[in-house]
Amino acid sequence: MIIVHHLENSRSHRVLWLLEELGAEYEIKPYERDKATMRAPASLREVHPLGKSPVITDGALTLAESGAIIEYLVARHPAVELAPARSTPEQARYMYWLHYAEGSAMPPLFLKLVFDRIEHTPMPFFAKPIARSIARSVKRQLVEPELTAHLTFLETELGKSRWFAGDAFTAADIQMSYPIEAAIARAGLDATRPNLIAFIERIRARPAYRRALERGGGYMVLK
Repeated sequence: MIIVHHLENSRSHRVLWLLEELGAEYEIKPYERDKATMRAPASLREVHPLGKSPVITDGALTLAESGAIIEYLVARHPAVELAPARSTPEQARYMYWLHYAEGSAMPPLFLKLVFDRIEHTPMPFFAKPIARSIARSVKRQLVEPELTAHLTFLETELGKSRWFAGDAFTAADIQMSYPIEAAIARAGLDATRPNLIAFIERIRARPAYRRALERGGGYMVLK
Protein backbone atom coordinates (compact mmCIF):
# COMPACT_ATOMS: atom_id res chain seq x y z
CA MET A 1 0.00 0.00 0.00
CA ILE A 2 1.28 3.43 -0.94
CA ILE A 3 1.44 5.85 1.97
CA VAL A 4 1.62 9.57 1.20
CA HIS A 5 3.32 11.54 3.94
CA HIS A 6 1.20 14.59 3.37
CA LEU A 7 2.25 17.98 4.70
CA GLU A 8 -0.60 20.47 4.77
CA ASN A 9 -0.51 23.23 2.15
CA SER A 10 2.39 21.77 0.24
CA ARG A 11 3.51 20.14 -2.99
CA SER A 12 2.24 16.79 -1.75
CA HIS A 13 -1.23 17.81 -2.93
CA ARG A 14 0.05 16.95 -6.42
CA VAL A 15 0.75 13.38 -5.34
CA LEU A 16 -2.74 12.94 -3.89
CA TRP A 17 -4.20 14.33 -7.10
CA LEU A 18 -2.09 12.00 -9.27
CA LEU A 19 -3.14 8.97 -7.24
CA GLU A 20 -6.77 9.98 -7.65
CA GLU A 21 -6.28 10.32 -11.41
CA LEU A 22 -4.69 6.86 -11.46
CA GLY A 23 -7.47 5.31 -9.39
CA ALA A 24 -4.82 3.89 -7.07
CA GLU A 25 -5.33 2.81 -3.49
CA TYR A 26 -3.35 4.80 -0.95
CA GLU A 27 -3.28 6.00 2.61
CA ILE A 28 -2.50 9.47 3.93
CA LYS A 29 -0.33 10.19 6.93
CA PRO A 30 -0.92 13.87 7.65
CA TYR A 31 1.57 16.36 9.06
CA GLU A 32 0.91 19.91 10.27
CA ARG A 33 3.24 22.86 9.81
CA ASP A 34 4.71 24.71 12.76
CA LYS A 35 2.30 27.62 13.31
CA ALA A 36 5.10 30.08 14.01
CA THR A 37 7.63 29.16 11.32
CA MET A 38 5.32 27.36 8.85
CA ARG A 39 8.05 24.74 8.46
CA ALA A 40 7.48 20.99 8.31
CA PRO A 41 7.59 19.13 11.63
CA ALA A 42 10.69 17.27 12.73
CA SER A 43 8.74 14.00 12.55
CA LEU A 44 9.06 14.05 8.76
CA ARG A 45 12.80 13.43 9.21
CA GLU A 46 11.89 10.04 10.57
CA VAL A 47 10.56 9.23 7.10
CA HIS A 48 13.23 10.99 5.02
CA PRO A 49 16.45 12.60 6.36
CA LEU A 50 15.67 15.98 4.76
CA GLY A 51 12.27 16.20 6.39
CA LYS A 52 10.64 17.42 3.20
CA SER A 53 7.30 16.76 1.56
CA PRO A 54 6.13 15.08 -0.58
CA VAL A 55 7.41 11.69 0.43
CA ILE A 56 5.81 8.34 -0.28
CA THR A 57 6.51 4.91 1.11
CA ASP A 58 5.64 1.81 -0.86
CA GLY A 59 6.66 -1.27 1.05
CA ALA A 60 10.40 -0.99 1.67
CA LEU A 61 10.73 1.95 -0.74
CA THR A 62 10.87 5.54 0.47
CA LEU A 63 10.79 8.09 -2.32
CA ALA A 64 10.96 11.89 -2.22
CA GLU A 65 10.93 14.63 -4.89
CA SER A 66 7.72 15.37 -6.77
CA GLY A 67 9.09 14.56 -10.23
CA ALA A 68 10.56 11.23 -9.14
CA ILE A 69 7.34 10.27 -7.35
CA ILE A 70 5.26 11.15 -10.39
CA GLU A 71 7.45 9.10 -12.74
CA TYR A 72 7.38 6.14 -10.35
CA LEU A 73 3.61 6.16 -9.91
CA VAL A 74 2.84 6.66 -13.60
CA ALA A 75 5.13 3.74 -14.49
CA ARG A 76 3.36 1.56 -11.93
CA HIS A 77 -0.03 2.25 -13.54
CA PRO A 78 0.57 2.03 -17.31
CA ALA A 79 -3.08 1.27 -18.03
CA VAL A 80 -3.96 4.87 -17.15
CA GLU A 81 -2.45 6.95 -19.93
CA LEU A 82 -0.94 9.91 -18.12
CA ALA A 83 2.31 9.94 -20.12
CA PRO A 84 2.71 10.21 -23.91
CA ALA A 85 4.07 7.36 -26.00
CA ARG A 86 7.84 7.05 -26.05
CA SER A 87 9.89 8.68 -28.82
CA THR A 88 7.17 11.17 -29.71
CA PRO A 89 7.37 14.98 -29.66
CA GLU A 90 4.78 14.92 -26.88
CA GLN A 91 6.96 12.66 -24.77
CA ALA A 92 9.89 15.06 -25.11
CA ARG A 93 7.68 17.97 -24.02
CA TYR A 94 6.30 15.85 -21.18
CA MET A 95 9.79 15.19 -19.81
CA TYR A 96 10.73 18.85 -20.19
CA TRP A 97 7.80 20.09 -18.12
CA LEU A 98 8.28 17.42 -15.44
CA HIS A 99 11.76 18.83 -14.80
CA TYR A 100 11.07 22.49 -15.59
CA ALA A 101 8.51 22.82 -12.79
CA GLU A 102 10.98 22.43 -9.93
CA GLY A 103 14.24 23.09 -11.78
CA SER A 104 13.36 26.42 -13.41
CA ALA A 105 9.94 27.71 -12.35
CA MET A 106 10.08 27.28 -8.58
CA PRO A 107 13.47 28.92 -7.71
CA PRO A 108 12.35 32.50 -8.51
CA LEU A 109 8.99 31.86 -6.84
CA PHE A 110 10.81 30.65 -3.73
CA LEU A 111 13.04 33.74 -3.77
CA LYS A 112 9.94 35.92 -4.03
CA LEU A 113 8.53 34.24 -0.93
CA VAL A 114 11.81 34.67 0.98
CA PHE A 115 12.35 38.35 0.16
CA ASP A 116 8.70 39.22 0.75
CA ARG A 117 9.06 37.75 4.23
CA ILE A 118 12.33 39.57 4.86
CA GLU A 119 10.63 42.81 3.92
CA HIS A 120 7.83 42.27 6.42
CA THR A 121 9.56 40.36 9.24
CA PRO A 122 9.77 42.21 12.58
CA MET A 123 13.34 43.23 13.40
CA PRO A 124 15.26 45.91 15.36
CA PHE A 125 14.35 49.41 14.17
CA PHE A 126 17.90 50.22 13.06
CA ALA A 127 18.09 47.13 10.82
CA LYS A 128 14.62 47.42 9.30
CA PRO A 129 15.36 50.12 6.66
CA ILE A 130 18.49 48.31 5.47
CA ALA A 131 16.85 44.89 5.27
CA ARG A 132 13.79 46.24 3.49
CA SER A 133 15.91 48.19 1.03
CA ILE A 134 17.98 45.13 0.17
CA ALA A 135 14.88 42.93 -0.18
CA ARG A 136 13.12 45.41 -2.46
CA SER A 137 16.24 45.90 -4.56
CA VAL A 138 16.77 42.17 -5.07
CA LYS A 139 13.12 41.66 -6.00
CA ARG A 140 13.09 44.59 -8.42
CA GLN A 141 16.38 43.84 -10.14
CA LEU A 142 16.48 40.04 -10.07
CA VAL A 143 13.40 38.19 -8.92
CA GLU A 144 10.56 40.08 -10.58
CA PRO A 145 12.16 40.26 -14.07
CA GLU A 146 12.82 36.53 -13.86
CA LEU A 147 9.23 35.82 -12.88
CA THR A 148 7.93 37.99 -15.70
CA ALA A 149 10.08 36.09 -18.20
CA HIS A 150 8.82 32.73 -16.96
CA LEU A 151 5.17 33.73 -16.94
CA THR A 152 5.44 35.13 -20.47
CA PHE A 153 7.08 31.89 -21.60
CA LEU A 154 4.39 29.75 -19.98
CA GLU A 155 1.56 31.86 -21.38
CA THR A 156 3.03 31.48 -24.86
CA GLU A 157 3.51 27.73 -24.52
CA LEU A 158 -0.08 27.18 -23.41
CA GLY A 159 -1.15 29.09 -26.50
CA LYS A 160 0.23 26.22 -28.58
CA SER A 161 -1.82 23.40 -27.07
CA ARG A 162 -4.50 22.81 -24.47
CA TRP A 163 -2.13 21.04 -22.07
CA PHE A 164 1.60 21.34 -21.48
CA ALA A 165 2.67 18.20 -23.35
CA GLY A 166 0.08 18.53 -26.11
CA ASP A 167 -3.65 18.15 -26.55
CA ALA A 168 -3.99 15.38 -23.94
CA PHE A 169 -3.87 15.84 -20.17
CA THR A 170 -0.77 14.22 -18.64
CA ALA A 171 1.06 13.98 -15.34
CA ALA A 172 3.19 16.93 -16.54
CA ASP A 173 0.14 19.12 -16.00
CA ILE A 174 -0.10 17.86 -12.43
CA GLN A 175 3.57 18.69 -11.91
CA MET A 176 3.16 22.16 -13.43
CA SER A 177 0.10 22.99 -11.34
CA TYR A 178 2.07 23.98 -8.25
CA PRO A 179 4.32 26.67 -9.79
CA ILE A 180 1.34 28.21 -11.56
CA GLU A 181 -0.75 28.25 -8.40
CA ALA A 182 2.27 29.65 -6.56
CA ALA A 183 2.52 32.39 -9.19
CA ILE A 184 -1.07 33.38 -8.44
CA ALA A 185 -0.29 33.56 -4.72
CA ARG A 186 3.13 35.22 -4.93
CA ALA A 187 3.74 36.78 -8.34
CA GLY A 188 0.50 38.50 -9.26
CA LEU A 189 -0.54 36.08 -11.98
CA ASP A 190 -3.99 37.22 -13.10
CA ALA A 191 -6.39 37.45 -16.03
CA THR A 192 -3.85 39.41 -18.09
CA ARG A 193 -2.42 35.96 -18.88
CA PRO A 194 -5.61 34.17 -19.97
CA ASN A 195 -4.00 30.89 -21.07
CA LEU A 196 -2.53 30.30 -17.62
CA ILE A 197 -5.75 31.24 -15.84
CA ALA A 198 -7.73 28.95 -18.16
CA PHE A 199 -5.29 26.13 -17.31
CA ILE A 200 -5.87 26.64 -13.59
CA GLU A 201 -9.63 26.66 -14.10
CA ARG A 202 -9.43 23.40 -16.07
CA ILE A 203 -7.38 21.55 -13.48
CA ARG A 204 -9.47 22.76 -10.55
CA ALA A 205 -12.57 21.46 -12.33
CA ARG A 206 -11.19 17.93 -12.64
CA PRO A 207 -12.99 15.46 -10.35
CA ALA A 208 -9.69 13.89 -9.24
CA TYR A 209 -8.32 17.30 -8.22
CA ARG A 210 -11.41 17.86 -6.09
CA ARG A 211 -11.23 14.40 -4.54
CA ALA A 212 -7.60 15.06 -3.59
CA LEU A 213 -8.68 18.25 -1.83
CA GLU A 214 -11.34 16.36 0.08
CA ARG A 215 -8.98 13.62 1.21
CA GLY A 216 -6.05 15.93 1.88
CA GLY A 217 -8.01 18.44 3.90
CA GLY A 218 -7.73 21.54 1.74
CA TYR A 219 -4.80 23.23 0.05
CA MET A 220 -3.38 26.74 0.00
CA VAL A 221 -0.03 27.84 -1.44
CA LEU A 222 2.05 29.67 1.15
CA LYS A 223 2.76 33.34 0.54
